[in-house]
Amino acid sequence: MPAATGGKATDMNSIARALGAPVLGTLLLFGGAAQAVTLLTAQLTNDQEVALVVPTTSTGDPRPASFGNATFEINDAMTSMSWTATVFNIDFTGSQTPDTNDNLTVAHIHGPAAPGSATGVIWGFIGSPFNDDEPNDAVVTPFVSGVGGTVSGKWDLPEGQNTTFADQVGNILAGLTYMNFHTAQFGSGEIRGQILVVPEPETYLLMLAGLAGLGAMVRRRRGVKIANA
Repeated sequence: MPAATGGKATDMNSIARALGAPVLGTLLLFGGAAQAVTLLTAQLTNDQEVALVVPTTSTGDPRPASFGNATFEINDAMTSMSWTATVFNIDFTGSQTPDTNDNLTVAHIHGPAAPGSATGVIWGFIGSPFNDDEPNDAVVTPFVSGVGGTVSGKWDLPEGQNTTFADQVGNILAGLTYMNFHTAQFGSGEIRGQILVVPEPETYLLMLAGLAGLGAMVRRRRGVKIANA
């Protein structure tokens, strides 16, 4: 038995030497690493809406393009998703601008739908339907100066519009849900952003380290072959 154990150790050492430490480390960590929470993001823009969105005032004059961003965190138990969104050039109070076209009316998460397609509400957090209610975690904070605001909330396990977070978490992780802010001018939505999982920074670092190690190994082997030619 000791001899067999030593043989296995020798085999692993040989594999490590053949692959190189960075490459082997990358493979091992990719196979065994798991993050405690899942981070997601959405970039909210006019051009992600299915219908054409060209913001104007009620008199037809151009108004600034609206946009925003949102970050999300699904807990390790996959029972809730906390999030914060910041939105620009949509009037959160009805008095941030003199015009009414940019007034915020409702905001939701929709799904399931791929980019370029629209579907119904699965969880509302401003206006109707309002589903952040078990408990109510919604906080809306208009900008003190400028046009827009921030909003945050938490989608808990039993909440949803004729659905639940438990039923939709798979669609969220698959990139099949989107956040949508609606205005007086654009009742079907003025800015939209697909909710997408953010790869862990460590993943990129490991990938770069692994590729660097692989490249160095290939260069060394080419150098040996040339020297022996």
